Amino acid sequence: MNFKYILVPALSALVLSACNQNKNQQTATAQDTAAVVKPVIITDSVKHDTDDPAIWINPDDPAKSLVLGTDKNEDGALYVFDLDGKIIADKVIRDLKRPNNVDVAYGLKLGGKLVDIAVLTEREANKIRIFSLPDMKAIDNGGIEVFKGDTAQAPMGISLYTRPGDKAIFAIVGRKTGPAEGYLWQYRLKDDGHGQVAGEVVRKFGKYSGKKEIESIAVDNEAGYIYYSDEQVGVRKYLADPDSSSRELALIPNTGFTEDNEGISIYKTGPLTGYILVSDQGADKFRIFTREGSKGDPHAHTFVKVVTVTANQSDGSEVTNLPLNATFKKGLFVAMSEGKVFHYYRWEDIFGK
Repeated sequence: MNFKYILVPALSALVLSACNQNKNQQTATAQDTAAVVKPVIITDSVKHDTDDPAIWINPDDPAKSLVLGTDKNEDGALYVFDLDGKIIADKVIRDLKRPNNVDVAYGLKLGGKLVDIAVLTEREANKIRIFSLPDMKAIDNGGIEVFKGDTAQAPMGISLYTRPGDKAIFAIVGRKTGPAEGYLWQYRLKDDGHGQVAGEVVRKFGKYSGKKEIESIAVDNEAGYIYYSDEQVGVRKYLADPDSSSRELALIPNTGFTEDNEGISIYKTGPLTGYILVSDQGADKFRIFTREGSKGDPHAHTFVKVVTVTANQSDGSEVTNLPLNATFKKGLFVAMSEGKVFHYYRWEDIFGK
């Protein structure tokens, strides 16, 4: 089963050209007062403080897919929920030292088998942690130290890139603070020869404004791009392949955001089409841009609309376009919310039918 994307009817009526950007902004202002989009499910509460979700698609039965979410505390955990928002207690990973962000990838070659993985940052341990899916077993020898030898460690953001050609999997890791250049480090994840995962630094890249921090990172595997939120500045875009140029391709500016541009997720309507959703954290809104860029410029991402949600102070989100069950027929959008919970939204409620 292909988890990359499915084709859905075009939503072009809502996609305006780059030359109408000002008109789009005016339309968005009017939409700000529209009805707030409510979730269809709110998860069970975690112990401390929700931060970032990820979605694992069950290849045999999408209705048994899992939602993973971090509980950001020095007494932290990685929670696992079903599609009804219920905690699956025997899959929860506890005793983590301030886990921040989490992501999922499929088919890491490990011990002669292909293994699906969940990878998270453990900030106070200066490590990334790796667990097999769906059994949630540690496969990292206790964790992989990141930013080793650098004065600034404290990992926060993480996203996984699977290179289409050879299916190699890379972790792109951000941190609490860092240099103006080379803020992100990219690690190739591979078998250490004993059936556990090792990480090798293959690239240091990425600009940082110094204004706040960089936490949210998202990867578009098919298009081959990395996006990350330089908070209060905008969303920066780079090529994902570590063997490619480390030149910045675009900056989606912070224009219109109340304060922080935060969580990033990508909804795919085709091989290279779809939408980029960015959290306007202080306003409880998500601003939506075209995934494919504008005509003639693949890096000019046109503003589409703004959606107001009940998720409060959301700085982490994830989305899939795959039909999962009778509730989520066109996909699932998950957003972290204050109050120790995650909110599940139907895609058609987020974007419109």
